[in-house]
Amino acid sequence: MEHRTDSFVNAGGDQIYTQSWLPDGAARAALVINHGLGEHSGRYNNLVECLVPQRIAVYGFDLPGHGRSSGQRLYVRRLEDYVETLDAYVDRVRQAQPQAPLFVLGHSMGGLIVASFLSAVPHSRERQAKLAGAILSAPSVAEPDDVSPLVIWASKVLSVLAPRIPVAQIVDPQWLSRDPEVVRAYADDPLVSIGKITARLGAELIAGQQQVMRDAANIALPLLAIHGSEDRLVASSGTQKLYAAIRSEDKSIRIHDGLYHECMNEPECADVLDGIANWLDAHLDTPHAA
Repeated sequence: MEHRTDSFVNAGGDQIYTQSWLPDGAARAALVINHGLGEHSGRYNNLVECLVPQRIAVYGFDLPGHGRSSGQRLYVRRLEDYVETLDAYVDRVRQAQPQAPLFVLGHSMGGLIVASFLSAVPHSRERQAKLAGAILSAPSVAEPDDVSPLVIWASKVLSVLAPRIPVAQIVDPQWLSRDPEVVRAYADDPLVSIGKITARLGAELIAGQQQVMRDAANIALPLLAIHGSEDRLVASSGTQKLYAAIRSEDKSIRIHDGLYHECMNEPECADVLDGIANWLDAHLDTPHAA
């Protein structure tokens, strides 16, 4: 396995950190990871160690304002800035792997970004045409039940009047995984942002969730959705609702009983990872029409 790092400048002028894990010999497929809120592309070692020995190249990037990329932490001018960064990186990976079927995996907020990438008009069809399939891991596609309408309203107002003001805590690490080592590593990771999201980011996430649910029927490529049944950070009901709404004829959903938010970092991760690897393997030669 070869590990490489690189960077590129996105449309907004941010320096975007990228890394890749390449198999020995030609890759059978390539997978782009879009990480979640406050974290970074270096937290997917379990997935890397599962897929690369099977000659699936794995590519990751840090979103603007995350990890080693530039930009204000936990702030975005508009969600489309994240989506466009993903789009630009998908194009770079396609250039690096012109013959390999290309897949994208989005976790949590990254799942929301991928879902928006696939569904939002006017680019839905052309973006899906770049891919052989997509995987959504605990995608943050449903508005949270525990946030009052007043808080949502206030966030929208503040996103205009004071867009950079912190408004809400992002993640309680204890609910990421039932593995205490995962929780400890997350809390001690200097590249993880543990704090409050800004008003603009909060408002953009809500707008993105509404857009994805509104346009879900535009998604027509092969898709796998996974979620832990005991996820207290992102409700699995949102994943089930999105799954029911997408147009893909080739779609699968797996709700893993008893697992928390990061299925790939749970004690039972071997079963989760095998399911992802098997799904990818089954779709290496599967054409689709968006």
